[in-house]
Amino acid sequence: MKQIRPFELKAWLDDSQREKPLLLDVREPWEFDLCRIEGSLLIPMGSVFARIGELDSARETVVICHHGVRSYHIARLLEMNGFANVINLSGGVDAWAAQVDMAMATY
Repeated sequence: MKQIRPFELKAWLDDSQREKPLLLDVREPWEFDLCRIEGSLLIPMGSVFARIGELDSARETVVICHHGVRSYHIARLLEMNGFANVINLSGGVDAWAAQVDMAMATY
């Protein structure tokens, strides 16, 4: 399982020469409403398998949750279903708020 740290993801997103990954947020809608990484797609954890056909299995996908645990499980699910370019955001949005965007709301 590939992992990415918040500052590494920020550098990637800021790199105009590099194709942006899909940012797949697997938290619940109420969590997403509180805070999110700009450009993220919300598909709650419980809906990912049912909506897997909406995702491009070849696209680099960074899976995001609150602390990196739910996203890890969903990243593994995606890998087991043929997704080759899946990366877990280590520490989730909580780490993103602490290390990248200190103005982001936390919970």
